Amino acid sequence: MPDWVNVIARSIILIIVLFLMTKALGKKQLSEMNVFEYITGIVIGSIVAMHTADGNSTFSHAIAALFVWFAIPFAVEIISEKSKSFRSFTQGKSTVFIQDGKVMEDNMKKERFTSDELLEKLRSNQIFKTADVEFAVLEPSGNLNVMPKKENQPLTAKVLGIKLPTEREPQTVVMDGKVLLEPLANLSLNTNWLETELDKINVSVENVFLAQADTDGQITVDLYDDKISVPSPSEKPLLLANLKKCQADLELFSLGTENQTAKDLYQKNSKKLQQAIDLVSPYLK
Repeated sequence: MPDWVNVIARSIILIIVLFLMTKALGKKQLSEMNVFEYITGIVIGSIVAMHTADGNSTFSHAIAALFVWFAIPFAVEIISEKSKSFRSFTQGKSTVFIQDGKVMEDNMKKERFTSDELLEKLRSNQIFKTADVEFAVLEPSGNLNVMPKKENQPLTAKVLGIKLPTEREPQTVVMDGKVLLEPLANLSLNTNWLETELDKINVSVENVFLAQADTDGQITVDLYDDKISVPSPSEKPLLLANLKKCQADLELFSLGTENQTAKDLYQKNSKKLQQAIDLVSPYLK
């Protein structure tokens, strides 16, 4: 067998083996690696590169080495799930860099972290002064997680005492011009509803690159032709506007009649409708 064919065959086989191993080790291996996972990744990559390029190496040795470096991390992951002390030993522990607004210089020295590196990490978290930080911790993955002081944290609806409706993730109902039935079913909708909504904006399914629907039945559409503008969802604002119009009409009817019974009835229902508007307004904005 020619050397180039041997290299191609080895490469294809080792890529397949490496792919299966990575899938078996889980998604964490692909994201933020700890020290042990970092070493494992380097060694496995070196094994594949060496045995791919070296046509004189024994291919069975490559498979055996890959199996060993797969089995060990796999076993470590299983043991780590059951043992906190073992997990701390293999994956490392978090290190506090800032506590109660004070920089922990001794902890930084243990991790061989300089002041410039700390400031760089803080800037990556959109913080430019250590005085604005209440707590910061270096994770085993190398990321610095930061909690700003209370006065520097962004305002939230909870802080302002505003109650907001729960919202589920939107479902993609059209992708690449094709209707996806399962997401529609998840929202208790069907293709007739989808066709009706697309007809409202004069769009056919074939021209839709991506369409998403939320739990309120509003649909957002992106077309293949970027020059065509599509109106934004307006069902909820329109409903709120209609409710306000009805409430205003009741007020006008109350002012326009001389019948005291009718006037009281209009005013009573106007107040009830206003209470309803105040109740549903957060859900319709």
